[in-house]
Amino acid sequence: MKGYIYILALMLVFASCKKKSVPADSVDVGKDYYPTAIGNYVVYDADSMVYDEFTHLPKKYKYQIKEKIEGEFTDSDGKPALRLIRYIKKFDSLKTYAQIPWTVKDAWQVNISNTNVEVVEENIRFSKLIFPVKESATWNGNAKNTIGEWTYSYSYMDKAESINGNSFDKVLMVKQKDYRTLISYQYYIEKYVRGVGLVYREIQDLYSGSVVVGVPVENRIEKGTIYKLKIISYGTE
Repeated sequence: MKGYIYILALMLVFASCKKKSVPADSVDVGKDYYPTAIGNYVVYDADSMVYDEFTHLPKKYKYQIKEKIEGEFTDSDGKPALRLIRYIKKFDSLKTYAQIPWTVKDAWQVNISNTNVEVVEENIRFSKLIFPVKESATWNGNAKNTIGEWTYSYSYMDKAESINGNSFDKVLMVKQKDYRTLISYQYYIEKYVRGVGLVYREIQDLYSGSVVVGVPVENRIEKGTIYKLKIISYGTE
């Protein structure tokens, strides 16, 4: 009898020392870099310069963009999806942005799974993020479109950074493309913040056939685009 009690006591000790299993949905894989609550919105400043290939002079565009998650639906593949409505205010030198009403610009689709975030922009599907989020992870951001393979990568995560006057503690940077030749320069990046989503996007897609030794393409642009999208505010409504 004493032996039985001793064995039972040992079993209870081992059971109490055994690690408890962690539910899969409680593991931090970085999904909060792309929050999905209906009503979440972000407002951005957008600036772009488009260089004319004949005059080589830039034409400047300035406006504000608001992106808001406005609903859920089942897409054509039978998968759950989010409807991301994008609004625009075009710059008017005679008015403040507060005096200009939002108008619908377009509607994008977002699909989020346990492994990635895919966004359909202008009918083109991009693999924006992969899970788990970890530095130096790489993937083909164009795996679901016909643009051609681009190797996306995480440059850093959970970094403190100020973006357009907003201070954030947990910024994730995604490098989408960084390619340079004597006649071209392509630099595409996006930044995300936990609990907020996309906070910054930069595109430099530049060309110059006039090669000057020691002078980078961005200092002798003949055609191309420079585009920057920077967060102003965010919230839920």
